[in-house]
Amino acid sequence: MVFEDKMIMNGEPEEEEEEEEEEEEEEMVDPLETLRGKCEQTEHCVHARERLEACESRVGSRSETTEDCTEELFDFLHARDHCVAHKVFQSIK
Repeated sequence: MVFEDKMIMNGEPEEEEEEEEEEEEEEMVDPLETLRGKCEQTEHCVHARERLEACESRVGSRSETTEDCTEELFDFLHARDHCVAHKVFQSIK
């Protein structure tokens, strides 16, 4: 019985520590995702996104087409990643 009480007593602080660690993990934000969001708002990325969305709506409106929006997607991702590449290392500690 004493052994069981020790197990319960020893187990409680560990559970609280695990809960605190989980809370700390939830507060962490990936700086890369933050930078991507900011870069998507730049003029060049907005223009590339508009071209991608126009292509998606054009392709989606047709029932039979061989066109896809791969080029527009790559253009958008390239523009966004180019912007991020210049800023990402400034945020790393």
